[in-house]
Amino acid sequence: MAMSQVVNTYPLSNYSFGTKEPKLEKDTSVADRLARMKVNYMKEGMRTSVEAILLVQEHNHPHILLLQIGNTFCKLPGGRLKPGENEVEGLKRKLTSKLGGNSAGLVPDWKVGECVATWWRPNFETMMYPYCPPHITKPKECKRLFVVHLSEKEYFAVPKNLKLLAVPLFELYDNVQRYGPVISTIPQQLSRFQFNMISS
Repeated sequence: MAMSQVVNTYPLSNYSFGTKEPKLEKDTSVADRLARMKVNYMKEGMRTSVEAILLVQEHNHPHILLLQIGNTFCKLPGGRLKPGENEVEGLKRKLTSKLGGNSAGLVPDWKVGECVATWWRPNFETMMYPYCPPHITKPKECKRLFVVHLSEKEYFAVPKNLKLLAVPLFELYDNVQRYGPVISTIPQQLSRFQFNMISS
């Protein structure tokens, strides 16, 4: 039998958190975001984005770090790649921009691991799918989710207008209403890993 890949997860209390200048959203509404996506698509073609699954543990259960905007909307840290940018390097750049401290010594050692999911946006709409529908020849976005292995201790600088939440897998599972289809299916995507809960 094939062995599951092991993911080390350290207690949330191992990590320290500070704040930094706000990271303002480029769009004030979903309609604005889709309109901007359309403009960028005309200039650069399909949008490619990368997002990180950052794992910690509490009460011996895996938790994922999510950025919360306002009181309702949660997202994985990450973002759009520059045209031709390498996925791993681009994800490290986005993570440092979102959560890295203001000096080189305060930037976490991002160990980008496995790609666990690919999602497609067929049209300039909110719906994304874990496959590209066969009749779609020009999808508008491809989003990949990577497990990022955290070191035992790190410092995260959270923009003042965002919150960083540690959400347990059981809370995410099948909770499409609260977290949307991408985040709510992460527990299934991680089920092939073996979690090594390190207590100190």
